[in-house]
Amino acid sequence: MDNIRLNGIKTYAYHGVFDAEQKLGQFFITDVVMYLDLSAASKHDDLEQTVHYGEAYAMIEEIIKGPPVNLIEHLAEKVSGALFDRYDKIIETEVTIAKPNPPIEGNYDNVSITLNRKREE
Repeated sequence: MDNIRLNGIKTYAYHGVFDAEQKLGQFFITDVVMYLDLSAASKHDDLEQTVHYGEAYAMIEEIIKGPPVNLIEHLAEKVSGALFDRYDKIIETEVTIAKPNPPIEGNYDNVSITLNRKREE
């Protein structure tokens, strides 16, 4: 299926279960895939037939920078729901949010979650 991807959205925010996470903050890296039919946009060169990814980016960034939540799973759900609410053309979303520096011991690049959601009829 056709899709639009916003990769590596790097946002400083204050989410997490631990007090230090919500006080000090950290970077979150978000990848979003929006599945939709792009045939009309590609044939007619018409922005109205697609998702304006600049506007989608701004909305996603605003959600990530918004009020703190405990879980990145909840944050990803908020992003997905907002995309469905704003863009009727989106059929399915895939939202990945990574914490490069979560407060756990170990040698790893990051911790991430991915939510896949389909539009409810």
